[in-house]
Amino acid sequence: MNGKADPRTAGERTTSRARLDRGRGALGPALELVHTGRAPTRAVLTAELGVTRATAGAVAAELEALGLIRVDARPGSAAGSQGRPSHRLEVAEDGPVALAAQIHADGFRAALVGLGGRIVATAPGCETVDADPAKVLASVVEAGAELLRTTGRRCVGAGLAVPSAVAEPDGLALNPLHLAWPVGAPVRRIFAECVRAAGLDGPAFTGNDVNLVALAEHRHGAGRGARDLLCVATGHRGVGGALVLDGRLHTGSSGLALEVGHLTVNPEGRPCHCGGRGCLDVEADPLALLVEAGLEPGPELSLLRQADDLLRTRYDDPAVRRAAEALIDRLGLGLAGLVNILNPDRIVLGGLHRTLLAADPGRLRAVVADRSLWGQSGGVPILPCTLDHSSLVGAAELAWQPVLDDPLTALAGATA
Repeated sequence: MNGKADPRTAGERTTSRARLDRGRGALGPALELVHTGRAPTRAVLTAELGVTRATAGAVAAELEALGLIRVDARPGSAAGSQGRPSHRLEVAEDGPVALAAQIHADGFRAALVGLGGRIVATAPGCETVDADPAKVLASVVEAGAELLRTTGRRCVGAGLAVPSAVAEPDGLALNPLHLAWPVGAPVRRIFAECVRAAGLDGPAFTGNDVNLVALAEHRHGAGRGARDLLCVATGHRGVGGALVLDGRLHTGSSGLALEVGHLTVNPEGRPCHCGGRGCLDVEADPLALLVEAGLEPGPELSLLRQADDLLRTRYDDPAVRRAAEALIDRLGLGLAGLVNILNPDRIVLGGLHRTLLAADPGRLRAVVADRSLWGQSGGVPILPCTLDHSSLVGAAELAWQPVLDDPLTALAGATA
């Protein structure tokens, strides 16, 4: 041996490094394409990124080395196809996760969510919410930290969904009406402190729960491919809305956009917590359905579960059907007004609204079409949310975003 490297080997290594250096800026966009299912093969990735096959291959190999995706170099050929099939790209099943937490009027839940919006593990939900947000957030973070200890997964960060408008830039919960939390509670700061106290070094984020439903559905569910997506949902109490414009969540100048729960849909209706009367928040949520049907809510199940069960098991009961139709009409009026203002190309409904749509899809679509200018001109697709835990998936998206922006830098600080 004379100590000199083989020229071809050195040249190949130089070329490979050069390709990766050129493609380093494409790592984030490439990861997002795989994460959202828009690049199932290396050929599609090459086309979407607008780079050479060699650069796309180097980028995919780097993401695989980071433990984020898996590259299948020997995929099976489809029957009757010709030529060698392109490498398949999938998120790594054993890769890092985000800690996701959700607070709602009837409890809280924690989960670990991997790339692709896949829920890896969930902790048993709690059915009570303390009036002190610090106690609640400490409990939900500890539940998530226990999941991390049990699974041994690397954590990239944490995201929290709360049933309140979250004011920016300070992350204050301005209207946690159904939680008995103080107005203006600094939920982002408290959540971040709890995450650090649990020994997790990743960044912590907080957002409104329906905003996060919209984000999750746009990336992984019924809203995928929509340009202007309107999401309206009712969870355990109240009604929320969110808008995704050109792939980005629209939160307004200070995080308070799309408070659709306070649209008036029944001027002679129930008093609302906001001081108004007949708002969607109190006219089209689970409690409204139960009251409209003449039923006294029980303490054994959440209001959402009781309302869902009522629609699914007793819809033939005339009183239940009348109650459902009343809520559908009110929801339709609210949606029609939003369609006139926003002109979305798709609407997705979550929570109880998803069940109402399934109960009588024709009625809801007819109300929206009849009462909106854009609906009359051709109709707006109204679809049910397809993710079972979209608030949790959306909370995880907040934590995943720094990784999607810059995988190398973000993963340098990820905890094991």
